[in-house]
Amino acid sequence: MAGETKEQDVVAVILKDHRTMEELFRRMRSVEADRAGALEKFSALLIAHGEAEETKVYGALKRFKDVDNEEVEHGEEEHAEGNKALLALLEVDDVGSEKWDECLEDLVKAVSHHVDEEERTILNGARENVPDERRAELGTAFLQEREKQLASGCGSIENVRKIVGK
Repeated sequence: MAGETKEQDVVAVILKDHRTMEELFRRMRSVEADRAGALEKFSALLIAHGEAEETKVYGALKRFKDVDNEEVEHGEEEHAEGNKALLALLEVDDVGSEKWDECLEDLVKAVSHHVDEEERTILNGARENVPDERRAELGTAFLQEREKQLASGCGSIENVRKIVGK
């Protein structure tokens, strides 16, 4: 039973997505990789991940007295910054161009900054203050929402424009 909880732990699930995003960044930088394909996968994951965090995790974490609510709200602001940078890259037609590289750099900076802060503050706060059983419940809710988002085509440029426009 403990193994099941570990697999669904919201912290572990979010960290796994962060590592996948970092791998997709490596592919988007490499001239030997399918950069457009990596961007497509990244776009879907970033949007699904952010929407799942905001709808299923952040609100729940705010209810724990020792989780820093300011950091959770700041995480939401950083999602918006990352989404704007994603949209700018999605709007570049020429993969690998100078403009592509500039927009990719902006995206990497925005998302890497958020990942670093989230892992040091929000996720450590969850590790220290949220019981294992609740973290497992949040992990399951996160995964269900993320899958729902992915199935909806959430990474399309049209959807990213809609999210950025909110």
